Amino acid sequence: MSAGTASLCLTLMLVFVCADQKTITAVPGQDVTLTCRAPNNNIIVVKWSRADLEEENVLLYLDGHFDSAKQHPSFKDRVDLQDRQMKDGDVSLILKDAYTADSGTYMCRVFMEETRSWELISIIYLSVPPGE
Repeated sequence: MSAGTASLCLTLMLVFVCADQKTITAVPGQDVTLTCRAPNNNIIVVKWSRADLEEENVLLYLDGHFDSAKQHPSFKDRVDLQDRQMKDGDVSLILKDAYTADSGTYMCRVFMEETRSWELISIIYLSVPPGE
């Protein structure tokens, strides 16, 4: 392993260790809330992504609007923020009508005004078992 690769791995491990990590099991067909709370209210952008979607987002919220340009088609009209005002840093995601294909690792990131940088706040593994 090269020195550059080792440094990148270390950086990634530190980010994951600092982020809140949870596992949630949802009932198929019901709405589920993936909780995420940023440390303060100076949030410019909220980005929810899933590890296996590459460049597409679960949700991107900026300037008081949802940006669907790079949103994965399976999440269109199925996701919302619990509080669009993001009071107390609440940027939790509501996923409507969960189904098995929604299972995966979700990451909540915010772009903070004072640091002008992205912060990984939460990593959630969502499990939606097949229905009966």
